[in-house]
Amino acid sequence: SLRIEAITPSGSRWGSTEVKEGFDFVMSNPPFNLKGVDKERIKDDRARYPWGMPSGDNANYLWIQRFYSALNDTGRAGFVMANSAGDAGGRDINVRRELVKSGAVDVIISLTSKLFYTVTLPVTLWFFDRAKSKGARADEVLFIDAREVFERVDRAHRTLTPAQVEFLANIVRLWRGSAPEDHSGGLALTTERVGVSYRDVEGLCKCVSRAVIAENRWSLIPSCYVGVGAKVGAEEIDFEERLMELQQEFETLTAEAHGLEERVAETLSTLAETSS
Repeated sequence: SLRIEAITPSGSRWGSTEVKEGFDFVMSNPPFNLKGVDKERIKDDRARYPWGMPSGDNANYLWIQRFYSALNDTGRAGFVMANSAGDAGGRDINVRRELVKSGAVDVIISLTSKLFYTVTLPVTLWFFDRAKSKGARADEVLFIDAREVFERVDRAHRTLTPAQVEFLANIVRLWRGSAPEDHSGGLALTTERVGVSYRDVEGLCKCVSRAVIAENRWSLIPSCYVGVGAKVGAEEIDFEERLMELQQEFETLTAEAHGLEERVAETLSTLAETSS
């Protein structure tokens, strides 16, 4: 079950699975590509899933809608998501379209692989801001490709240092018109890579309009917009990691194929009933 904890304006904490008035903040690391969800039981719950059920047997877009709908009009959400969710096809593209059109999609950050002990694939951080739709940045989404920002722990593990985390946060702060911070040593890297005010940096960050996102099939993959960063040499490629990425892509395409099969079967059944 999903538990959401929020900090109310008075500072008190409370948790619930009810939508009702909505939450100020939502933070989550949900299970990726979860299968076996009983969609029949929740398909009519438009309060929590306003844009319908996802295609295939994959719960990523149920989580995404759940986090969006749990927020109040000024609420913010931050959560980890599988990379494949940013450009999934089928009916999921309709959910992404409505999300982007809502103005709530704030920042999307691609991270490197091997940051988690249980998931070796690279992941993406999604940030929603329900109040953004009424502000100056309503038509904008900030994309950051941070796949090259990490510290190597060993061959199987990587991490983000406090300075690197602050560096990425400072990019967002500059984009929002706030001052950068330097509590963990990230200001020097911010000034070196971006400057003293926000600017698009090839291979790192780009502010993109909703019209451009629409032209790219509503994709929320940062690399589609920020351009190419430093080239990776053949000796740096982790072939086991690449194989797992291809497997994840195959599973996504398989799920879409199953969804199409279901639609074809339903259509044929309807035609058979009509002709009889």
